[in-house]
Amino acid sequence: MSLMSFRTLWQARWRALSGREQTLLLSALALVLGAMLWWLALAPALKVLRSVDSQRAALDAQWQQMQSLQAQANSLQAQARLAPDEERRLLEASIKPLGTGSVLKVDGERATISLQAVPAQALALWLTQVRQNVRRTPVEAHLVRNAAGSWDGTVVLTLAPGVR
Repeated sequence: MSLMSFRTLWQARWRALSGREQTLLLSALALVLGAMLWWLALAPALKVLRSVDSQRAALDAQWQQMQSLQAQANSLQAQARLAPDEERRLLEASIKPLGTGSVLKVDGERATISLQAVPAQALALWLTQVRQNVRRTPVEAHLVRNAAGSWDGTVVLTLAPGVR
């Protein structure tokens, strides 16, 4: 069946309908098109408009955090670099509060700190001190919580060239 014959058949059937039936069919078509317009165009747009405030608040919070991190990075970059010997001395001094089970081993530009039975709060404080005073962050950490609730394992830091 060709398109022209289909069109001719459709027009003949349309003319055969009464005016009331034509009005009902046009109303139903308008209702279906209106529903499609709502579901495909208007409802998604309104949903986005309703969520704008919460998304903006989340983005503002992220932006504030990024600004804080940028200020912190700028302050760390502005600090004078530590001499290699000073860096090692500060690192050795920083592990003393962790207890006798904490051992520092320096191999080239890597410092490996072995930890044994270190309380979580002491470990968190030590990591903060290393970051602020020695200006180093761990590049590798293998930590396991023991039965007593403290931490065992190793933390590896990358040191500045020349540290012995």
